[in-house]
Amino acid sequence: MAKRITTGKRDREKLKEQKRQEKQKRKDERKSGGTSSFEDMIAYVDENGILHTTPQDVKPKTEIDVSQIEISTPKQEEMEILPSTGRVEYFTASKGYGFIKDADSGEKYFFHISSAPDTIAEGDKVTFEIERGTRGLAAVRISIINKQ
Repeated sequence: MAKRITTGKRDREKLKEQKRQEKQKRKDERKSGGTSSFEDMIAYVDENGILHTTPQDVKPKTEIDVSQIEISTPKQEEMEILPSTGRVEYFTASKGYGFIKDADSGEKYFFHISSAPDTIAEGDKVTFEIERGTRGLAAVRISIINKQ
């Protein structure tokens, strides 16, 4: 059985006082160890967001013509749409949708029966174009290359 050490109230108070003194001693050592002035705490940031201890040379800023900045998505006719090839991975005629796996990227694209031929089935090799639908990219203008 382990021996239990009991201490009295005076012993506990002595321990607390010793800890306080040690803590105060460490605090005084930290204060006397180095003086940090306000200038030591300043950091300078250049135009690229890199921190420096000394101020950097300020380069003259170039004027930017705001009217030349275009913030928009390209119009549909500006985008080059290339037909992709793939394979019908999943299709259910009763629900009217399916998924085509792109042969190049391996991505799967949703398609609706309205943008596919009536004879489409799982395993068919197809060509298709990709357009942004209401819930993301979707395959449209689907045509069958060869039946499975």
